[in-house]
Amino acid sequence: MISRVMPPLLVLLLAACSSSSATTTAGKDGPVDGVRVAMPADSPARPATRAPDAKGAWAAAPDAARFGYPGEAPLLSLECRQGSLVVTRNVAAPIGAAALFALQGSGYILRLPVDATAVAGQRGYVWQGAIPADDKRLTLFKAKFVGTLPGGGHIAVPASEVPGGLIKRCAAKES
Repeated sequence: MISRVMPPLLVLLLAACSSSSATTTAGKDGPVDGVRVAMPADSPARPATRAPDAKGAWAAAPDAARFGYPGEAPLLSLECRQGSLVVTRNVAAPIGAAALFALQGSGYILRLPVDATAVAGQRGYVWQGAIPADDKRLTLFKAKFVGTLPGGGHIAVPASEVPGGLIKRCAAKES
């Protein structure tokens, strides 16, 4: 009797031993066939990218205004091109994607259509859209404003004369 029970029992035991040690999950708990990997305890913490008290600022160029933190790529850029203000939110965008960049400030709300755009000299795609330089809603760039972009997060920008000057020069070029 033991000789008849032993082979099937042995097969079951071997099958149980041969399963991988990877944790498989499904649904809301995590990815299917996900594997947890422990980080070494002596790993250094990721260094902060900027000081907690760092302040973002606008920088002016002849036909552009850029907002960001010193030593980093700009978070937001405004450029004058042929009488239009080109707004670039420098966060990664999926190829072929389109969205609305919601901006609010100075009593105005602007929902600017933006597309994933490749920018010369930069890897990947970023969000970019354009609006006529004489659009009254551009007043919001002259004071403190906030912006939200799906997948691009939230940005809070302080008031500055830099974007207002750019908008004025750009609108003058149009006429």
